[in-house]
Amino acid sequence: MIKRRIGITDTTLRDGHQSLLATRMRIEDMLPIAEELDSAGFHSVEVWGGATFDSCLRFLDEDPWERLRTLKKHFKKTRLQMLLRGQNIVGYKHYADDVLEEFVKYSVSNGMDIFRIFDALNDVRNMEAAMKFVKREGGHVQATVVYTISPVHDYNFYMKTAMELQELGADSICLKDMAGILSPYNAFEIIKGWKEKLDIPVQLHAHYTSGMASMAYLKAIEAGVDVIDCAISTMALQTSQPATETMLASLERSPYETGLDLTKLSRIAEYFKEARKNYAQFDSSSCSVDTNVLLYQVPGGMISNFINQLKEQNALDKLSRVLEEVPRVREDFGFPPLVTPSSQIVGTQAAINVIVGARYMYATDEVKNYMRGFYGRPPAPVNEEVRRKIIGDEQPITVRPADLIEPELPKAREVAGDCIMKPEDAVSVALFPQVAPEFLRRRKAAGQL
Repeated sequence: MIKRRIGITDTTLRDGHQSLLATRMRIEDMLPIAEELDSAGFHSVEVWGGATFDSCLRFLDEDPWERLRTLKKHFKKTRLQMLLRGQNIVGYKHYADDVLEEFVKYSVSNGMDIFRIFDALNDVRNMEAAMKFVKREGGHVQATVVYTISPVHDYNFYMKTAMELQELGADSICLKDMAGILSPYNAFEIIKGWKEKLDIPVQLHAHYTSGMASMAYLKAIEAGVDVIDCAISTMALQTSQPATETMLASLERSPYETGLDLTKLSRIAEYFKEARKNYAQFDSSSCSVDTNVLLYQVPGGMISNFINQLKEQNALDKLSRVLEEVPRVREDFGFPPLVTPSSQIVGTQAAINVIVGARYMYATDEVKNYMRGFYGRPPAPVNEEVRRKIIGDEQPITVRPADLIEPELPKAREVAGDCIMKPEDAVSVALFPQVAPEFLRRRKAAGQL
């Protein structure tokens, strides 16, 4: 029997430790196992993007660009992959096109191959420039549709959005289930529809948070998915991805194969079992399956943020009320998927509403900007009464938000001054002006390149 090959993207070096270890894994714990990962036979390895860029500068005193270059030297056979938040790049707001353009250019020149590009609101306008720049630089554009559940996110929505992204030049398409709420049969329906309607490869990314992801993967495989995202078993499950070894074993005596070797994978798993101990203070291993996500669509990271916020306000007893408030705020805001940065925007407002005891009496600047349209077009119309409470009679913008942002690199170069040692440094400062300049000053003082 000729078996159909299912590709596996390994997420251990990015989403795995971002989900389980607060993105704290250092490059020195990655390099000793890089050769094994490179020779394992993965479709790609996700090693960069998401929160890793910020974490390198903010917590690890590492240059994220140097991390990428170093990893590229060690991965000679396997393509490197990253998560790019569209016009948010790897930050939490929209940046000017000049920053995005330079970021993509240097990402490719430093070794990035596959760019998984998404927008928190599934506003395709916020993905177009990133897709164009990646194509121009010769990278692979994996356009992404964020999965969520709402009255407007139906089968037709997922078909229409994916077809639009294909028309814009996507090389592959990904369904991104960041909250772990994709059920097996919904996975089957969407993936089957995409395989029938699209001419490009289809990938599925899911988190294990609710306990459904492995089952969703199996149904997606039956529906024709080309690639699935997994993490090595000792960095999998909980709020991470399904375990690679489990998926490999699940396909035994089936019409499918991964081309991976369980013996090789077991050595990799043993390595990360030990490496994980270095991050015990950040380890969320006490968290198991969280079915609250099925009720509130709140990803695991949001719950931990709520706990910290409420502790600071001496209001931890209000957690259940905050969780109940999230779906109400989300509906008022036009049903945005709860992924960075919309998860922070909705979550913070829900917490404020409960702590203050009055809905929308106070709003953060991010919430005001969301209502002004500065994050893009919400999936559904927002509650106009709520909008008026937050921004009064201001009229929201209708253009692509980045069209209103002046070039930001000139100021970043000015701020960094003589601490710039390579062009990428200005991009780092533009992305994280509160964090990167101090990092560059420390690096210069230490005499490092």
